[in-house]
Amino acid sequence: MASTFIGNSTSIQEMFRRVSEQFTAMFRRKAFLHWYTGEGMDEMEFTEAESNMNDLVSEYQQYQDATADEEGEYEDEDEEAEYEQEEGY
Repeated sequence: MASTFIGNSTSIQEMFRRVSEQFTAMFRRKAFLHWYTGEGMDEMEFTEAESNMNDLVSEYQQYQDATADEEGEYEDEDEEAEYEQEEGY
């Protein structure tokens, strides 16, 4: 018997944010950079990867904010419906 669970969550952004902070700290010190540049990578590839990760975190944050706004709208609609029921509309 096997099962699979698939979830749709924006909580992964916290992990990306943490990795980005650690990367930035190491990249500023140029820690281990010589190993990568010695194998043919360019420093620009690292800054591009950092930018891509920051864009990803921003995109997840936008989805989280949009979801929170939608939930607030649903709560307002529920309150209006309850009020209308109480008032007999």
